[in-house]
Amino acid sequence: MAGASISIKQETPDGGGDGGLAGDSLEKRILKVCNQDPKGVPDTILQLNLPGVGVKEKVEAINGLLSKGKIDLVNGSNGQLLYKLKDTQTQSDLKGSDDQERLVYQIIKEAGNKGIWIRDIRRGCGLAPPPLNKILKRMENKKAIKAIKSVGDSKKKVYMLFDLEPDRSVTGGAWYSDQDFDAEFVNVLNQTCFKFLQEKMEAAAKLDIDPLLKLNRSYASPVEVWKYIQELGLLSNEVNLGVDDIETILNTLIYDGKVEMTVSVSQSSSDKSVRTKMFRAIQPLSEPAGLMRVPCGVCPIFDNCYEGGAVSPSTCIYMKEWMDY
Repeated sequence: MAGASISIKQETPDGGGDGGLAGDSLEKRILKVCNQDPKGVPDTILQLNLPGVGVKEKVEAINGLLSKGKIDLVNGSNGQLLYKLKDTQTQSDLKGSDDQERLVYQIIKEAGNKGIWIRDIRRGCGLAPPPLNKILKRMENKKAIKAIKSVGDSKKKVYMLFDLEPDRSVTGGAWYSDQDFDAEFVNVLNQTCFKFLQEKMEAAAKLDIDPLLKLNRSYASPVEVWKYIQELGLLSNEVNLGVDDIETILNTLIYDGKVEMTVSVSQSSSDKSVRTKMFRAIQPLSEPAGLMRVPCGVCPIFDNCYEGGAVSPSTCIYMKEWMDY
């Protein structure tokens, strides 16, 4: 064995400045770091998670990821550049798109489920109306975006991503059907909610218990009323009626003088006070005379009501209801 020599191969650590880290491996590490925060990570965080990686190797890997459409460069809240992962849905929606279409898509995406008007899209991308309209039409055909009529202005369309559920400020919520206020549906809900509270009050009145307990038993929470409406099966699958919607109906009953509201305070498991609104049907002491129910007596725009005006006795729905009564 005399004269024999042993040589030890020195391995370059991953990420060394001499290119010891394979490009694919570095890209995977960068993607892993970006996955830590869906909003994006700054270069400082990226550098901390890539010890020993040279600037040249890092830049080449980032450029590779950008060209492959796997990450985006976005501006953070403080103006700092962030590296952000592209979601698979975005990549699918933008397949075969050019830079202008990608920009328009990003502007619409940032608007969320409230949508964005075409004028604001044009302001954000700087495109003239003809090419922008072509891009929007092409994206609609690909089902990447959709146009929704705003309940506030039937002539105004807003654009949002195709899979998003429009915000209630756009559709009007459960009270609107095809951008039209569904007065009949609201009236049915109004009567049904009041009927439930009436039945609860009458059932409580028959109980042989302390008057204070009897009074408490006559109250119901919006959740109880909501469950009652659900069990009746009045709603179609297309109507998404929430507890907040029921509370809105109950508030209108308060304004009509049919219901009163109180607040119940209880302790939660974390020893925090929980405030719950409770509603109860009430009976008027006496029925008002017919003349007292004339809508003109309590109308807030009585002085602006005249024949031929925007508001007039001949077109007033409240006057018609009173006359029919």
